[in-house]
Amino acid sequence: MKIKLLVLFLLTGISSWAQIPSNYYNSANGLTGYALKTELHNIISNGHNPQSYDDLWTAFQTTDDDQYYENNGKVLDIYSENPVGNDPYEFTFINDECGNYNSEADCYNREHLMPQSWFNENAPMVTDIHHIYPTDGYVNGMRGHLPFGEVGSANFTSQNGSKRGNNILSGYNGMVFEPIDEFKGDVARVYFYMATRYEDIIGSWENANDGSMPTFDGSSDHVFEDWMLQMLLDWHNTDPASQKEIDRNNDAYDYQGNANPFISNPEYANMIWDENWGTTSQKNTIFEIFPNPVSANILNVQFLSNRKVTIYIYDLLGKKILEKNSTETNIQLNIGNLKSGVYLVKVSNENSVQIKKLIRK
Repeated sequence: MKIKLLVLFLLTGISSWAQIPSNYYNSANGLTGYALKTELHNIISNGHNPQSYDDLWTAFQTTDDDQYYENNGKVLDIYSENPVGNDPYEFTFINDECGNYNSEADCYNREHLMPQSWFNENAPMVTDIHHIYPTDGYVNGMRGHLPFGEVGSANFTSQNGSKRGNNILSGYNGMVFEPIDEFKGDVARVYFYMATRYEDIIGSWENANDGSMPTFDGSSDHVFEDWMLQMLLDWHNTDPASQKEIDRNNDAYDYQGNANPFISNPEYANMIWDENWGTTSQKNTIFEIFPNPVSANILNVQFLSNRKVTIYIYDLLGKKILEKNSTETNIQLNIGNLKSGVYLVKVSNENSVQIKKLIRK
């Protein structure tokens, strides 16, 4: 998958004018597992100021204008955006609001990534912008109330490659909807947000009125059925947060007073739901980089044990600057060709992907 505009662990000054306070998550420090999830629930519930459903149309003009792909201020629609070429069509804010639609490209509407029927259209979920995106009305309708999943043989494919069909993941073989790879991590972090923000009530959503709920397990802590949780973690780890997500999270905070912690601190998802978090095998994947900031031409990368890994360095536009395979515990990388700025150091092995921010002076 194409590496997107990555910035993990810390929000930088590159984002939009609204900013999440630097001490926003301080009370969660030192916590892991469901205790961490509950404290995050407390943090993001306090200050949440729900807005009206109609207000979303105006909010989208800030949260979802395309400043990242075509960079033309049009609607950034995850069901029509082509991240590697020209979009098949584009929507203009206000002028192209739905309305009626008969086919793809007619208009855009308000897509609840967790369908409204799952929570009986109740507030504040029904207006929570963290899970409501502007998307093609027709494609939104083709998804309907289906859960997300990974499609084998599609019976519908949108012009950007989003598709509907039977799930191929073990644990559920019913109909699902699959976004393109570029936005799978976005969807996963939305779902982790919803599981956390609505921890006190989400356990009742298992028996939603549409009769097809392969998503939830009826609990308030684990929340998701196993197949869904594993898929979400895979999507989250494989498709890290983009600058578009970070900016949207800041704008959403400014709009309704709370943030998505899994964008601000992506490691939280694994700390809560990955049963291997903190085990020896998990710790062995953790790496350190130093010095950071770095002004010399050598960057040190250190691991707790020797494992086969691949190390990458990317700039903030997603361009790969360096790639190196290694099984050593201490690696020295020549970064003499890096200009001053912010970069991402990514380390991957067969079990995990981890990313750290590097500042080059």
